[in-house]
Amino acid sequence: MQSANQQISKSAISKVWILLEMIKFEHTILALPFAYLGAFLAAEGPPDLWTSLWILVAMIGARTAAMAFNRIVDIPFDSENLRTKERALPKGTVKARDAWIMVMVASGIYFLAAYELNRLAFLLSPVFLAVVLSYSYTKRFTSLCHLFLGLALSLAPMAGWIAVKGSVEFLPLILSTGVLFWVAGFDVLYGCLDYNFDREQGLHSIPARWGIKKAFWISGIFHLVAFIALVSVGFLAHLNWIYYCGLLTTFALLVMQRLVVNPKDLSRMNLAFFTFNGAISIILFTATAISLIWKV
Repeated sequence: MQSANQQISKSAISKVWILLEMIKFEHTILALPFAYLGAFLAAEGPPDLWTSLWILVAMIGARTAAMAFNRIVDIPFDSENLRTKERALPKGTVKARDAWIMVMVASGIYFLAAYELNRLAFLLSPVFLAVVLSYSYTKRFTSLCHLFLGLALSLAPMAGWIAVKGSVEFLPLILSTGVLFWVAGFDVLYGCLDYNFDREQGLHSIPARWGIKKAFWISGIFHLVAFIALVSVGFLAHLNWIYYCGLLTTFALLVMQRLVVNPKDLSRMNLAFFTFNGAISIILFTATAISLIWKV
């Protein structure tokens, strides 16, 4: 009996581990620093511990629900795409039912966290979740799907601000604009990996519509808009030179992205996409936090 229980426990742990790997749980790091960036700007320094913990819970819940939902609705396409056919759901390692349970549990956790934060956070929580879930369908009808993904992630700093202040103001809107175009810019590059598949399947993306070479140029324009917005954040929030040093570092990383990948060589896209962008989000948050805490 004990052996059977141990076997069931091992099976359950294994399934949870596969589900977490399926949604790339570790990539929560891309959005989480921006939620805290919004929170730090709202509090003009570190928010209280209770608020910080519920922001973490809300972000984990929202992203987990969004990624699991995305994997479910993309099963028909992921099953046909050589790049994605080995994912857990197309491969049958886990069932869609398990993924749906993950969506529901994660959504419940997200709503609980929003409720614990403040009234406005809770009232807007269904709207925010609807935005991050609906992104999964945009590739079916518009090549602007990259901007929709940017919009979904740009809610993170706004959510962080609302979690602290319980209001919507101009500064977090500019910050969210920067995040929107930063995310859209790197998603355009990542979309180049599926250029042939998207065209064959009738899916929409900037690379599929305009070609890979033009997609790199459009990505560059998006990143330029993002950089301008982030410079504006520094002025509006009266941040010091530490913030701008962090901003220059992120600019250098964006340039390095284009040295690592180019229209003729996409082989190091994962390095450019995950490593560089993870570093950018951490550096921007760290520079902002130090700038706010260390008034020099």
